[in-house]
Amino acid sequence: MDVPLSLTIEIDDSGTGDLVGDAFIGLLRKGTDEIVFKTLSVDLFNDENWNNKIPYIMAVELVKEGLKELNFNKETEKIELCRGNIFDRVRYYFDEEEIKYEPAIIDGKLQDAVEGKLVEHLRDLGVRSKSLTIKSGAKRYWVLFNWLSYDFYKREKYVKSGFKKWKTVWRERAIEKHERIKRERKRTYR
Repeated sequence: MDVPLSLTIEIDDSGTGDLVGDAFIGLLRKGTDEIVFKTLSVDLFNDENWNNKIPYIMAVELVKEGLKELNFNKETEKIELCRGNIFDRVRYYFDEEEIKYEPAIIDGKLQDAVEGKLVEHLRDLGVRSKSLTIKSGAKRYWVLFNWLSYDFYKREKYVKSGFKKWKTVWRERAIEKHERIKRERKRTYR
């Protein structure tokens, strides 16, 4: 059965794999273009919370809230859900509640909006690089890593510190880069 566009809701995320800052969940009602954003605070990605899968649990709660705000009706509507792993428990919840959904690659309006929400947040934290765009991936990683390293000890509070590679590799590299930057600044201003 084909469902009209206005009866389809897309769900996507941004920032869940980024090193720095909050993450966001966006819900878009296709056809009417109503968008709801929900925030997964960076604190949810610290060691204890990350190890206890709290971001995954919160993703379910935030999706429920967003669907309620959009007056979602499981009898007449369907959901196109991003394939990202932050939604693993959401898929389980949808199955339990018999909510119609299909895995989807989300692009276009919702992806641009939810990635834009992340970039706006990162700008509010102080990331000024012109290379910071809505396009996720390695380039954005390095923009954030360099920003963090420049003033490491003041900015570390914005890191998703529960990520294994942060603890085993990247934290030490960020400190090393920070120390190099400090030494170079001292030489420049002598």
